[in-house]
Amino acid sequence: METLTTKQKIFNSPVTKIIFALLVFMPVVIIGQQIAVKLLALTPLDKDYRNLLKGLFVSSACILSYIVFFKKYDKRAVTEFASKGLAKNLIIGILIGFILQSLTILVMYLNGNYSITAVNPISFILIPFALMFTVAIIEEILVRGIIFRVLEEKLGSYNALTISSVLFGVFHLANPNGTLLSSICITTAGFLMGAVFIYSRNLWMPIALHFAWNFTQSGIFGAITSGNEKTNSLVEAQIQGPEFITGGAFGPEGSIQAIAFLALATILVLILCHKENKLIKPYWKRF
Repeated sequence: METLTTKQKIFNSPVTKIIFALLVFMPVVIIGQQIAVKLLALTPLDKDYRNLLKGLFVSSACILSYIVFFKKYDKRAVTEFASKGLAKNLIIGILIGFILQSLTILVMYLNGNYSITAVNPISFILIPFALMFTVAIIEEILVRGIIFRVLEEKLGSYNALTISSVLFGVFHLANPNGTLLSSICITTAGFLMGAVFIYSRNLWMPIALHFAWNFTQSGIFGAITSGNEKTNSLVEAQIQGPEFITGGAFGPEGSIQAIAFLALATILVLILCHKENKLIKPYWKRF
């Protein structure tokens, strides 16, 4: 009986649960992309449409694997992807991401660091749309759905939020042209998306926020996102000026104003979480 109890404790520990979840989730991401590429290569579809369909396929596979894994492992209904309130969660998340990124670009514009040079056809946003949509789902499931949520069960909201957000910033250190400022910004963004998950208890809202933040930056305003190569965008823009305002080669999310807007939004969301009693205490303070 003692051995069984010990095994159950190990099986249900946050570290074990996270490891098993990653062992299921990451192969789905990698293999899913390979399968989608090979299957879509057999079709006569244009490259843009193939990328869009690949994104939808991989995203669907990621969501399905998450739901099946935690339904079996935790023996519970996986409410993080509940359809109830789906439209509300998506709309709120998109609005937050769009407004915060627009404010970041607005500071650059008012400072004379950003100017629009051309407007492209709407079809130009297909690739960044598919890319940012897929990235948002993969990263939010990984960081908020697996790491944050599992740690929160034992360590409480604030401790899990800090650990997962720092890891989120560290993960992006491998991105090209990263700086100390960009790392702080990505970490702050991690705090915001974690806070939004706490408030909604649903992954759709942080996914929508994450998507809108990235897509607004690169797909609409024509800036670089997280140091990656520039994608097609709705508008072409000339960005020049001091790195602490423009974000330099990392993109506007590596700027001082981006950090300020994200931090302010995080504080406001956490205040709402506190008022509505949505924060979880660490296990050693629950009794």
